[in-house]
Amino acid sequence: MTPMHDVPTADPFAALDPLGRARRAFLGRASLGLGALALQGLGGCSAAPAAGGAGAAADAFVDAGPRPHFAPRARRVVYLFQAGGPSPFELFDEKPILRARHGQPLPDSVRGGQRLTGMSGNQAVLPMAGSFARFAPHGQSGLPLSELLPHTAKIADQLCVVRSLHTEAINHDPAITFFCTGHQLSGRPAMGAWAAYGLGSMNRDLPAFVVLISKDAARDQPLYARLWGTGFLPGEHQGVQFRPGASPVLFLDNPAGVDRELRRAQVAALAALHREQQQAHGDPAIAARQAQAELAFRMQASVPEAADVSTESDATFALYGERARDPGTFAANCLLARRLLERGVRFVQLFHQGWDQHGNLPGDLRRQCAQTDQAAAALVLDLQRRGLLDDTLVVWGGEFGRTAYCQGALTADNYGRDHHPRCFSMWLAGGGVRAGHVHGATDDFGYNVAADPVHVHDLHATMLWLLGVDHETLTWRFQGRDYRLTDVAGKVVRGLIA
Repeated sequence: MTPMHDVPTADPFAALDPLGRARRAFLGRASLGLGALALQGLGGCSAAPAAGGAGAAADAFVDAGPRPHFAPRARRVVYLFQAGGPSPFELFDEKPILRARHGQPLPDSVRGGQRLTGMSGNQAVLPMAGSFARFAPHGQSGLPLSELLPHTAKIADQLCVVRSLHTEAINHDPAITFFCTGHQLSGRPAMGAWAAYGLGSMNRDLPAFVVLISKDAARDQPLYARLWGTGFLPGEHQGVQFRPGASPVLFLDNPAGVDRELRRAQVAALAALHREQQQAHGDPAIAARQAQAELAFRMQASVPEAADVSTESDATFALYGERARDPGTFAANCLLARRLLERGVRFVQLFHQGWDQHGNLPGDLRRQCAQTDQAAAALVLDLQRRGLLDDTLVVWGGEFGRTAYCQGALTADNYGRDHHPRCFSMWLAGGGVRAGHVHGATDDFGYNVAADPVHVHDLHATMLWLLGVDHETLTWRFQGRDYRLTDVAGKVVRGLIA
């Protein structure tokens, strides 16, 4: 593994660690490590946040853990993943020529022989579809946004809209996998797992990487746990899915007849067994399993407190919308994400499905925006009001865009769009990005990038840079090769950075 962190000079194990790894990695190899984990990990839990962030206890925990390569702009990330591929033509990238030529065939010179999906590749004609949505400039920056996003329009001066994203993947599974793991094939660690591995946790009582899935979204494209998996990284970096209800994490509660003291004794006994196993085999996975068991024990106290929104004010619920009172909705998950971020969770990823509008795009897109617009904007405003936006990176976007032409039948007021990987839009806010800014441009038809292209690997490299991490240095050796989130590509996009 390429050295990632500076080991604190006060660390008594530093001299024994020729690879310069952090204390956590040392505990994964040393026979005494499991005992140390058990002794420090089974005490009381203090998950309540101090004003302005994760609290003094969490800050002390950070100070003892891994270090970034350089001064970070952001300490934490919340990724609002809109699964299915939101259409940029109706949201962020207006194309008047499509409206003017509604129904006319897309010129062959624009497509340039690029591949199509099997869903529209057999169409004799590819009729251009003009957007039903109107755009207007907003904020002091004059950022043009769709009428479908009235709440997002209120935070226009906080947004960095990227119009020139592109990817190789043309179908959902490889495209979503690419965005979440940096590779189109499954088996690689998720970006949240890379962040947890590289930077550690900011609260020892909560996972570094949490996943939330909207219950009120259309179930068009499936989501798999491997999208927030740990791949070949140690298991403690796995994303933990929180579910709505009284028990947010599966199997976290004690069964009948088992109280907290008995569970504490069980975890301590497990540590002793793992210590013997570690002495015999020296397998780092043993330490990972013990770390997960101890975190689960601490989460029994910290998770219910973090997930309990009953203490939130009526003004906060009004900000996010009344649906925020219904656990598991996108609005409720945005509010929960804010609570997790302020308690020191490093990476929170929300998934909202239903953006795959091959038909009935006008109706479906209105519904999607009604579900997500207010809460997404509220999250940015809430973080800003609490002094957290400056060092929290907020990302909103899907896995690809939609075609300039209509898939299937086209009428004056109804149409659909196929998948389009060649150019699409997303937005970022906070965490050191340029505010009130549009980066990149597409051609007049919205079919190809015209200026400042941003590849998926470039986005990942930039996100890591904002976290203070060199994407070429954050690696893990697996099967004889050093792997990283950006594979063998990617560059930091300086135009996105303030």
